[in-house]
Amino acid sequence: MTTINLADAKAHLSDLISQAEAGETVIITRRGKPVARLVPMTAPRQPIALAPMQALTGSTPPQAQPAEAFVRAMRNDDRY
Repeated sequence: MTTINLADAKAHLSDLISQAEAGETVIITRRGKPVARLVPMTAPRQPIALAPMQALTGSTPPQAQPAEAFVRAMRNDDRY
């Protein structure tokens, strides 16, 4: 993590941006107090493709019993 005062940050902004792109956090201070933080951007999320998920769930057979009964039966069988 790099800390730099505002005047130096103005003079070296492109270098600070390069550091942030490389994954480093840069703290900018004014009169010794932190006032801003440069951090790398995260990649935007990709939308989920629904068709493959719907095909998968559509091809699975329905369960014979509700999940509550299935879990209760498993728990009771292990206990006794």
